[in-house]
Amino acid sequence: MRLCGLSQQEVADRLGTTRSNVSILEKRAHQNIARAERTLQKWMMLRAPISLQAKAGTDVFDLPKMIFAAADEKGIRLPVTSLDIVVQLQRSAPRLFKKRALERDAQIYVTLEGEMLVEDRRE
Repeated sequence: MRLCGLSQQEVADRLGTTRSNVSILEKRAHQNIARAERTLQKWMMLRAPISLQAKAGTDVFDLPKMIFAAADEKGIRLPVTSLDIVVQLQRSAPRLFKKRALERDAQIYVTLEGEMLVEDRRE
């Protein structure tokens, strides 16, 4: 109902409850979704056949070479281009990059489908 544009009070009126109860339920739902997304990301990392460590200071344009080399070592042909890799990495972890370089160490996971997952190695 909230996605249809109703306010919390309007939802509460329709369900016969209080606005604060709707607020609590909405907050819990968002927390559950975030938890599920983290679980899914961890699961994908576990099943990703390619995993490599990228050190802080690594140029973003060196990462595709590193990823393709790791794929070659395992005999995997990735269905992505260097540009696809750069775009995916910057979208999946925008705060990890400062200009063209990694700000901190990161673990990069790559699925057979060429999907990139980045784990910030912040200590």
